[in-house]
Amino acid sequence: QVQLVESGGGLVQAGGSLRLSCAASGRTFSRSAMGWFRQAPGKERDIVAAISWNGGSTSYADSVKGRFTISRDNAKNTVYLRMNSLKPEDTAVYYCAASNNPVLVTTSARYNYWGQGTQVTVSS
Repeated sequence: QVQLVESGGGLVQAGGSLRLSCAASGRTFSRSAMGWFRQAPGKERDIVAAISWNGGSTSYADSVKGRFTISRDNAKNTVYLRMNSLKPEDTAVYYCAASNNPVLVTTSARYNYWGQGTQVTVSS
């Protein structure tokens, strides 16, 4: 069992930066692929970024490539999402997710545990 708690969301102006953190409990974190998803009002939950169990592989949505960076610290049971050059269209609730699969996972159906989400609002 893995429990996930996101933090770091907030209100930021366009062009600004935020760093989201996701703290995980449970002994399986270091063997879990992790992902960040987001859901804007009236839209589906989409993947933003994913990372394999050891950080050796990462994947990003086209809309955030070059602006967002996913990373993890297995010693701290934490995964991060650094978001730079934020745009109003990045406004959404951001969710952290953990998979029982250690390799890179990019589809939501393959994630087994989800956090409660943290709101990110980017003003123009």
